Amino acid sequence: MKELDSQDARIEAIIDDENKNLNVGDAVEKFYVQLARCLQLPCNVTSIEDFRWEEGYVFGAGDSEEYRELRKSQPSYKDTFELLAIERDTYSEWMMFYGEDLVGKVRRKSDGKEFYLGLAEIEVMDKKSENYQLLDDYSVWFVNNR
Repeated sequence: MKELDSQDARIEAIIDDENKNLNVGDAVEKFYVQLARCLQLPCNVTSIEDFRWEEGYVFGAGDSEEYRELRKSQPSYKDTFELLAIERDTYSEWMMFYGEDLVGKVRRKSDGKEFYLGLAEIEVMDKKSENYQLLDDYSVWFVNNR
């Protein structure tokens, strides 16, 4: 039997599914309970990668002035946010996995504008914090198991 690394062990402890019969939705619910109980909010987060709307601009095909204008009203991977809350079943046009992923309610630090982002698509900026580890464990599990 393969020995679990520390991240796998933490994830398995949250999911606690000895029979491996837990469906993804139930596992996400278990993560929600753990994150709601353990995350210390607010905390500073950023996007793990560019948002879909940014791809054309990031890869050079889009107009840079238009990109600057759009960033005023849309979340960007270049932004720093405060994670204010986590939610379930909240719609967001910015989420890649609506209906599957948990939702982070965030406030952009530069202007106070609030967004709902996919929780698996953001990361805590303080990589040494327990919050970083909790959210990273969820993101890694979610992306590999959805």
